[in-house]
Amino acid sequence: MTEGNFVDYTKVTIESGRGGKGSTHLHREKYIDKGGPDGGDGGRGGHIILKGNKNLWTLYHFKYKRHFKAAQGGNGAKQRRTGNDGEDIVIELPLGTVVKDTETGQVVHEILEDGKEFIICEGGKGGRGNWHFKSATRQTPRYAQTGMDGQSLDVTFELKILADVGLVGFPNAGKSTLLSVLTAAKPKIANYEFTTLKPNLGIVEYRDFKTFVIADIPGIIEGAAEGKGIGHRFLRHIERNSTLLFLVPADSNDISAEYEILVNELRKYNPEMLDKERFVVISKCDMLDEELMEEMKEELDNEGAFNGAPYMFISSVSQINLTQLKDRLWAMLND
Repeated sequence: MTEGNFVDYTKVTIESGRGGKGSTHLHREKYIDKGGPDGGDGGRGGHIILKGNKNLWTLYHFKYKRHFKAAQGGNGAKQRRTGNDGEDIVIELPLGTVVKDTETGQVVHEILEDGKEFIICEGGKGGRGNWHFKSATRQTPRYAQTGMDGQSLDVTFELKILADVGLVGFPNAGKSTLLSVLTAAKPKIANYEFTTLKPNLGIVEYRDFKTFVIADIPGIIEGAAEGKGIGHRFLRHIERNSTLLFLVPADSNDISAEYEILVNELRKYNPEMLDKERFVVISKCDMLDEELMEEMKEELDNEGAFNGAPYMFISSVSQINLTQLKDRLWAMLND
């Protein structure tokens, strides 16, 4: 999937159907005088229904369609026949979608289960036919109820990716390269910052046909939680990852300080994200010889870097320690 096809935020207008009118019909039959009222009820208007679909990964199908209006209920008929219900509209959404009221910003619903449906706008009730209003003093009422209006709502769909592992790092830290090596995903890779503008997903194939999902999030910079850079838009994608994989390049000026900046941005955005499992990889270690790598390990251990989080040296280009990385991630996901 290309970056242009990945849509994770959209606003739509939805409106359920109006209920049908009740009938004012009076019974007519040969040899029967004054048969009385027999007008049927109107049918209800169509619902707007949200449904989870595990086969969807993006909100791209809303790119050119932003308005949904369900059908009106059918009108009542003679012989107390009820009108047909209006046809419902089922809106399918990828798992992990948060539905918000655009005006108030309140969360209306979250799509977390495949196939589960939620009526977000109920269709208007149909009007009652004139036979409901018959009485001893009003035996031939010539009026009936009109149907009730449907509900209208402006909603915002925000997709929070459901992945097992989320890659966290500064721009150009090697996240996309690691994703391309561990999975079959083909993210855009180049030697400049903010190459990744949209989240990318990949499936890591593990031993015995086991798999887990890893997500490459656009790079975070200092101040992202306040809206700097483009990381602010995508920090929400990390919220549902059970494990966070921090990438810090080996050629960084200060590995510990860079890690602390990343952790601090997550803390400012949502402190609960720091409760997740964390693992740190120092990427691009093919630039280091054995002696320099040992010195860096000793220095990091003495500093108590990463606040006790485990770490590992890897190289995506040279395939160094990638098998061991998959072993560690699998163990963390299944402990």
